[in-house]
Amino acid sequence: MYKLSFYVPESHLEPVKKAVFAVGGGRIGAYDSCCWQSLGQGQFRPLEGSNPFLGQSGVVEQVAEWKVEMVVADELIHDVVKALKKAHPYETPAFEVWRLSDMVF
Repeated sequence: MYKLSFYVPESHLEPVKKAVFAVGGGRIGAYDSCCWQSLGQGQFRPLEGSNPFLGQSGVVEQVAEWKVEMVVADELIHDVVKALKKAHPYETPAFEVWRLSDMVF
């Protein structure tokens, strides 16, 4: 299993979550559409040659963004990341993928 974390502006929070849930992200046992989300502030500066969704080239931009975290089954991680990238408004979305360990007690 994997843990996926990504940052998304509020304008696209629900569409991006819907896209990753549609291909199997956020399934835990007999539940789907499971995630944790928290509001924070992102910062970036578009460089020359970029095509930013927000802001302008060479200027530091700060924007309210949601951090969304969810688990993803091994066999679905590639499809979920593809769906994330397709639905996300940013030219280069920020995301992380961690491999999780199954602990048996």
